[in-house]
Amino acid sequence: MPAKCIQFVTYPEVSLLDLAGPLDVFIAANHFAQADHAPYSLSILSLDPTTEIFPSFSFSAEVLGIDTPAPHTLIVPGGPGIHNFCEHPDFFRNFVGHCEKASRLVSVCTGVFALATAGRLDGRNVTTHWSAYDRLEIEFPSIKVKRGPIFINDGDIWTSAGVTSGIDLALAIIETDLGYATALEVARHLVVFLKRSGDQNQFSSTLTLQSKSSNFSDLHAWINTNISGDLSVSSLAKFMNMSERTFARKYREDSGFTPSKMVEKIRLEAVCHMLLTSRTPLKTIARKCGLSNESTLIRSFMKTYAVTPGEYRERFRSGEEAQE
Repeated sequence: MPAKCIQFVTYPEVSLLDLAGPLDVFIAANHFAQADHAPYSLSILSLDPTTEIFPSFSFSAEVLGIDTPAPHTLIVPGGPGIHNFCEHPDFFRNFVGHCEKASRLVSVCTGVFALATAGRLDGRNVTTHWSAYDRLEIEFPSIKVKRGPIFINDGDIWTSAGVTSGIDLALAIIETDLGYATALEVARHLVVFLKRSGDQNQFSSTLTLQSKSSNFSDLHAWINTNISGDLSVSSLAKFMNMSERTFARKYREDSGFTPSKMVEKIRLEAVCHMLLTSRTPLKTIARKCGLSNESTLIRSFMKTYAVTPGEYRERFRSGEEAQE
């Protein structure tokens, strides 16, 4: 099988991690693939000969022109310079035409704006960094923006959230191209997990709560270390040195959640973690996560995630575990 041509498009003020993270995944795949030749040919393209990342740091890249060989996969990283890239004089003549040659289009983070501006995403399901959801929806109303997932695969279109999720996306592509064993070997080499499926959210419940309610950061941390204990409103109020009524009112004003809803979110996330990282029975998980019994766990889990704990475990656990 001939090597798949993977081309990365760069531009001034590209995010180095959006570029280097996925690139390193494909470099590692070439090293670990069980084949008599490298499965990928890799190159970096730019609309200009030199790309300045920030003052005093720049690198050279192959200039993308109308005669540049067609790629199998074209990857656009995100970065602060993406909107200027979309306004480059050669964007429509060279980049858009090059997109039409690709069998697979990929964006990392805000790189999605380049594919959207090129008219390649109309009617497609995509994601991006959480901070760019609104702008993407406003500027491109025909695109179906999915809030939350770390990456999405919609046929020949792959899009991801920002920063490290580009690595998750690249690993998923490698698993599709070369199989689970190679993807796992690459993940081990890079010391990352091969567990983060695209449907998993960009944020943990605790991180989301912290962003909404910084006044209760110590409380959230304490809950995470006492997940199986007494997390009643009276117990939480005591930790905060408040009356129950004052605590419940201030917490809801600050976070938008009731204390009991917050505890449920954190406990169910702990359940998800145990489902993915162990084969612990549901009865034991319920006890360790502070839920009264297995029935309560299943009922709360299905209400929140619309799947049973067993279905969730089967869907998101790694291929290696599934084969055990």
